[in-house]
Amino acid sequence: MAKPRKVIITCAVTGAIHTPSMSPHLPITAQEIADAAIGAAEAGAAVVHLHARNPQDGRPDQTPEAFLPFVKVIKQRSNVVINLTSGGSPTMMVEERVQPAAVLKPEVASLNMGTMNFGLYPMIPRYKGKFKFDWEEPYLENSKKGMFKNTLADIEFILKTCAENGTRFEVECYDIGHLYTLKHFLDRGLIQAPLFIQSVFGILGGIGTHPEDVIMMKRTADRLFGDNYHWSVLGAGGAQMRVAAMAATMGGNVRVGLEDSLWIGAGKLAESNAQQVTQVRKILEGLGLEIATPDDAREILSLKGGDKVNF
Repeated sequence: MAKPRKVIITCAVTGAIHTPSMSPHLPITAQEIADAAIGAAEAGAAVVHLHARNPQDGRPDQTPEAFLPFVKVIKQRSNVVINLTSGGSPTMMVEERVQPAAVLKPEVASLNMGTMNFGLYPMIPRYKGKFKFDWEEPYLENSKKGMFKNTLADIEFILKTCAENGTRFEVECYDIGHLYTLKHFLDRGLIQAPLFIQSVFGILGGIGTHPEDVIMMKRTADRLFGDNYHWSVLGAGGAQMRVAAMAATMGGNVRVGLEDSLWIGAGKLAESNAQQVTQVRKILEGLGLEIATPDDAREILSLKGGDKVNF
């Protein structure tokens, strides 16, 4: 009898998309982020994808000093794989965004594969209350006229800056062209297989969440990378669990977390990251799949190990 396939659950615990006023459950302080990550790991996440925030007002903060308090706690209390963002937020320059990965040398760091529109402003009318902090509404509104800058030079800069770290990348692909950009860097030898491709569905400016979109991403990645990659997906907002379920039936891994969606059901805020991990775990196990442990994920993704990071 064949063994069940092991699925890696990644949990993105806070991100830089949602602002503090949108949910009282969004982790902001270092303690909240650490507790959320550890809770997600205990619920079944093998990987936690981490951003930092200013503890006073929840603004995205990409200084290594902001990451250190929670990554140290998570490492001490959990065996979970720690994945640090190099995306930061769309308002940051690449030299700022790469710093946590460059300095702290995690097992995994995220890497965005293209400059794109990154529309967050439709969330403003969905939030009915008054924003607590003066930065929140302008941050969302300005996404209408800004962009998420990830030029070919930016991507090359991140890859070369982290080249000696032994860090592997969660390569975030928001559209089909991003897969071809990744192939370009693979062919140049600036990134190595096995690739860990995170297909992102449902951000305004990127690919949508229709089943045909999910299928096309997988089909294109299969053609470009063959057996040299592991596929994972995230669906933004209300598409989170639906996209995860689709991908799981197609051989994919999944990502959930309050970075990607604040919800656990229609009109119902998730009370924790662990609640979303628990829900997606039920879906996966209902499909007869096995949940990968952190050490399973290390083996599957050929990671360097938690003892070789710089924190």
